[in-house]
Amino acid sequence: MGFHTFPMERADALDDPSRYRFCSREELLEMLAPTAEDVVADLGSGTGFYTDDVAPFAGTVYAVDVQSAMHDRYREAGAPENVEFVTSEVSALPFADDELDGAFSTMTHHEYASPPDAATPGDAIAELARVLRPNGRLVTVDWSADGNGEDGPDLAERYSLEDAVAQLEAGGFTVESARDRPETFALVAVR
Repeated sequence: MGFHTFPMERADALDDPSRYRFCSREELLEMLAPTAEDVVADLGSGTGFYTDDVAPFAGTVYAVDVQSAMHDRYREAGAPENVEFVTSEVSALPFADDELDGAFSTMTHHEYASPPDAATPGDAIAELARVLRPNGRLVTVDWSADGNGEDGPDLAERYSLEDAVAQLEAGGFTVESARDRPETFALVAVR
């Protein structure tokens, strides 16, 4: 992933239910709208906090993370049977063209996307366009560059909602909804 990876010594924070103040389970499920047959990917799944929320509503959920130690921790905690682990950068996903019905990213877009000052959408966005089927949904909830910086990464590592929308549109996505919030943004795009 781009700027950094989440420190393993702070992995307990990824399982803190207070994370729902930034993106609730219900909000994520409403935006992703998975069906029981869907194949979806959690981009930057970490310890599986949000993966666990989506798994009961999808056929298969790929927990994608660049850190195999995160997968080890998630396995030890007990992942649902329909979760498959993928250790990979988002810019080089091991999926076939059009394999995914959906993908979601909660607080990790800034880690895999191009630097905020880049002029092009970058390899990760192109890769997501490749692996998502036509009309496949990409849900992105991330720290906003317009936030106050009290939570999450440094403001310099974040995107504004406008920049994220422009990046996805340049990568061939159509943005269905985009919401700016006090510290985060949430958007739904389709391929």
